Amino acid sequence: MLASMFRNVLMLAFFLLLNACAATGVRETVQNKDLPRQHELTKTPFFPQELYHCGPAALATALNAIDINVTPDQLVPEVYIPARQGSLQIEMLAASRRHGALSVKVAPRLDAVLKEVAAGNVVVVMQNLGLSWAPSWHYAVVVGYNLEQEKIWLRSGTFERFEMTLSTFQRTWARSEYWAFVALKPGSLPASDDPDAVAKAIVAFEKNSNKKDAYLSYDAAVKRWPDHLVLLMGLGNSAYALGNYSHATSAFRDATTAHP
Repeated sequence: MLASMFRNVLMLAFFLLLNACAATGVRETVQNKDLPRQHELTKTPFFPQELYHCGPAALATALNAIDINVTPDQLVPEVYIPARQGSLQIEMLAASRRHGALSVKVAPRLDAVLKEVAAGNVVVVMQNLGLSWAPSWHYAVVVGYNLEQEKIWLRSGTFERFEMTLSTFQRTWARSEYWAFVALKPGSLPASDDPDAVAKAIVAFEKNSNKKDAYLSYDAAVKRWPDHLVLLMGLGNSAYALGNYSHATSAFRDATTAHP
């Protein structure tokens, strides 16, 4: 009996802690003066989920939002694992890159997700709609929010405009360790100011991309973060691969100047 009571106390403490963390994240986000009070990407495509295919549906939504035309059915062989009845995060990122998108992970903060939406970027998120010991993993796409109402809207499952409170979303997202990413056209950048995350994403992207797309991504990133060594070296290499030797020389020179 004592053991059972102890487990119940631990479970209660866990839920109280989870709720407190969610409330803190929401409060900070709602009070963030740098975020527009509301924004919604109403023209985002919608692909209703079939069976356990939330991964293909969410990825198709994100890719079509940047004019990469692909259907969930086309993505099923790439990301869906029948034995798991779901999709792995690493495969979602890899498939996005194979189809020509720069996939950048979003910082594990609610305000970071909403900042991307405010900038016009839909955000693929992973949620656990169940419990920590009985998970129900799910991919959805954040397309809008309203800070005054503390609401968030997603393309989710069979719902084109699924509404959640920010606190409920925060809790379900936290159970996936705040996993999220944006899919961008080559030459576009995320709203967040994280050059290391962008550099890591472009390095992974160029393994499957054509030379021009890799160059466009590095060039855009260097214009924003002109002293970042990995980005400068990547720009130099990608410019050289295209035969743009003067730009390559300039990038390498800038790299040695910034990092003697």
